[in-house]
Amino acid sequence: LTAVQVAERVTTGLRRVVPGLDVESLPVADGGDGTVAAAVAAGFERRTVRVTGPLGEPVTAAYALRDGTAVLELAESSGLQLLPDGVFAPLTATSHGCGELVRAALDAGAATVVLGIGGSAGTDGGAGLLTALGARLLDAGGTPLPPGGGALTALATADLTGLDPRLRDIDLVLASDVDNPLTGPEGAAAVYGPQKGAGPAEVAALDRALAHYADVLGPEFADAPGAGAAGGVGYGALVALGAVFRPGIEVLLDVLGFAPALARATLVITGEGSLDAQTLHGKAPAGVAAAARARGVDVVAVCGRLALPPEELGRAGIRRAYPLLAVEPDPERCMTHAGELLERVAEDIARDFLT
Repeated sequence: LTAVQVAERVTTGLRRVVPGLDVESLPVADGGDGTVAAAVAAGFERRTVRVTGPLGEPVTAAYALRDGTAVLELAESSGLQLLPDGVFAPLTATSHGCGELVRAALDAGAATVVLGIGGSAGTDGGAGLLTALGARLLDAGGTPLPPGGGALTALATADLTGLDPRLRDIDLVLASDVDNPLTGPEGAAAVYGPQKGAGPAEVAALDRALAHYADVLGPEFADAPGAGAAGGVGYGALVALGAVFRPGIEVLLDVLGFAPALARATLVITGEGSLDAQTLHGKAPAGVAAAARARGVDVVAVCGRLALPPEELGRAGIRRAYPLLAVEPDPERCMTHAGELLERVAEDIARDFLT
């Protein structure tokens, strides 16, 4: 279920027990899939633009705009989900469309651009992003490099003088739950390359290519948190565009108006498909719980599967979790009937915390 659907089902269940209960629905995201949808649900205007997809074909990508702030999602233009089933392009997939999406936001007058970086199809270090915004990446003969991370080994010159001058006057924020460096055993190629179809030899080649790329553009940001996000798009934006990296959930909570909503709340309900160890490392529920705990507001979580003991939930600021599998132990039925089960656990939450 989407965040919007989860909120609707939980609201229905709560009001069955407490009719007329005042519930504010605020779908959130952490910079990955669903970031634009969360902004639209919070009142941003949804806009679409034709951009270059990860394989070079045109795709339609959406972004969100409100009061000079644009919320973009790299996966909309350069994401793994845009590839045909069974097709991968670890060496040649490009982030060019992401740069075109940034340019569209600039054309729309955005003064702040929040770029959610996650789910990329490629590992090009943000080379496509930069060239779409006016950079020239050239080989020793002065010829522009072809798309993809594999070509970066031939990079001789990075000419950034043609970058869109409007970039100097905006705040560009990278929102991600990934804090990996650009290269090495925890880098973009080693950790995420296999998810994009890269075998061991291709992972090694991409890591070497990204290291060379950083030598040419500047190594100072290669180890910065987030440099390895989205196949190195984080590094490209940090080193060349003056971007600032922040944990995605923190950025989105600010942009979506969570603080004023929290000030009105007596209980916060958050959730995730699987509440597990990864949740504690920058995922949406952990960010929501941390913000609520700082204001002294109780937090409970709904989830499909719970893999954290109560003490770890407590340390994260979550009073109690309500897993759907506790109601319906068959995983297939649990997923098929997730909406109904959410309403049932929301009734339990209302009885436990609101009556």
